[in-house]
Amino acid sequence: MSKRGKVWLAAAGIVEYEGKYLVVMKKYGGLKGKWSFPAGFVDPGETMDEAAVREVYEETGIVAETIGIAGIRSGVINHDISDNLVVFHMKRTGGTEISETAEIATCAFLTKEELLADPRTSSMIPSFLNGMDQFMSEMNPGNQFQYTTYKLMYHTPK
Repeated sequence: MSKRGKVWLAAAGIVEYEGKYLVVMKKYGGLKGKWSFPAGFVDPGETMDEAAVREVYEETGIVAETIGIAGIRSGVINHDISDNLVVFHMKRTGGTEISETAEIATCAFLTKEELLADPRTSSMIPSFLNGMDQFMSEMNPGNQFQYTTYKLMYHTPK
């Protein structure tokens, strides 16, 4: 078993800046080649919001602060691993975009329209950008993740 055990906790950030959203394209895993929000596991001794701030910076070079909770994604992988993600609304406070890291092929600020039209956009992004309150229990993010249960709960301020 991995060092994370069978209960995973991660954090992600939705950074909106000048009408665009910060997204990354990962080099590995189920999100390889897809636009997704910067995200990663919470480290020992770290709160969820601190993890979101750290991940945004590590993956993009952008400094941001949390301003609220956007939602939660909770799923079970292969009837075995509880995979949980808290998504935060964030505000850019500084930093400069970096072009590539060991995990990230690229990062960019894209408009909502660009993200919704791009087939490379991960399935979770439209749910958060469309500005609705909802609890979704029937969504399938793709077989590459091997979720046997997948729930998305979110609120986007109008």
